[in-house]
Amino acid sequence: MEIKKYFSLIKFSHTIFALPFAAIGFALAVWYAHYPFQWSLLICVLLCMIFCRSAAMAFNRYTDYTYDAKNSRTAQREIPAGKISPKSALLFVIITSILFIATTWFINRLCFYLSPVALLVVLFYSYTKRFTPLCHVFLGIGQALVPIGAYIAVSGEFSITPIIFSFIVLGWMAGFDIIYALQDEDFDRSEKLHSIPEHFGRQKALAISIFIHCTTAILTIFVGFYAHFSWLYWIGTGLFIGCLIFQHAIVSPKDISKVNLAFSTTNGVASVVYAAFTIASVCF
Repeated sequence: MEIKKYFSLIKFSHTIFALPFAAIGFALAVWYAHYPFQWSLLICVLLCMIFCRSAAMAFNRYTDYTYDAKNSRTAQREIPAGKISPKSALLFVIITSILFIATTWFINRLCFYLSPVALLVVLFYSYTKRFTPLCHVFLGIGQALVPIGAYIAVSGEFSITPIIFSFIVLGWMAGFDIIYALQDEDFDRSEKLHSIPEHFGRQKALAISIFIHCTTAILTIFVGFYAHFSWLYWIGTGLFIGCLIFQHAIVSPKDISKVNLAFSTTNGVASVVYAAFTIASVCF
C-alpha cells in the first residue's frame, strides 16, 4: 500500500522517541502550571509533532538518498530502492510542512510565529553531516523543541521547567545518535561525511556519548529537585538512567552488533517509562 511506504519512509514507529516528551510538556502546562485542559489543543499538539517530524524525516531521506544508495545498510530505503520517487518524497515534505504551520494557527499566535523557525531547525539538520561532526547535537536540538513547544501550545509563554526537559531531550538524543552512527563510521569517512565516530574514532565516540548521557542523567535529577516532583518521578528517573547505562553496556568499541537494540528498543522504553512516571508525578 502507498501509505505504508510513506510510513516506512518516515519511520513512523520512531515517533515513540519524541511523543512522550510532548506529553510531558503538555502535562507540565496543564497540571503543574494549572492552565486549562482542552482536548482540541491536545489533538493539535499531537498533529503538530507528527507533521513536523514527518517533514523532517522525509526531508532527511530526500537529501541523503544518493548516499543511501551507496551504503549497503541503507540501500533498501524507499527512495534508493525505487519505492518512492525523490519528487514524491519532496512533495510529501512540502505538504506536511504546510500542515504543521497551518495547525499551529489553531493553537496560539506564539506557536504560529515560531513554527517556521522550528521547521527550519529540524530541516536544517539533514545538511549538517556535510560540514560538521556535531550533526548529532543538531538532531538533539530539533527534538528538544518538543517539550517546550507543547508547553507553549498550552500556556503561550516560556518557562524554566520545560526548557530543562528540552535540554534532557537534547542530550539523550545526541548521545544515542552517536551510538547509532557507529554503524556508518567507515562509510562516512569514505564519502567525506561528518560524525563524531568518523571524526574521533569508535572508542572516543563512545566516551563522548557516555559523557553526554551522564550530563543528561544529572539534568533529570536536577529537574526533579527543582520542580519538587513526587516519589513517582524518581522511579521513572531511575529506570530512565538504567536504560542509558544498559545501552552503553551492550555496545563497545569491539562489538557494535547490538546497536539497533540500544537505539530502538532501549530508547523507546526509556522515553515511555520516563514520561509515564513524570506525568503521574505531576498529576498525582
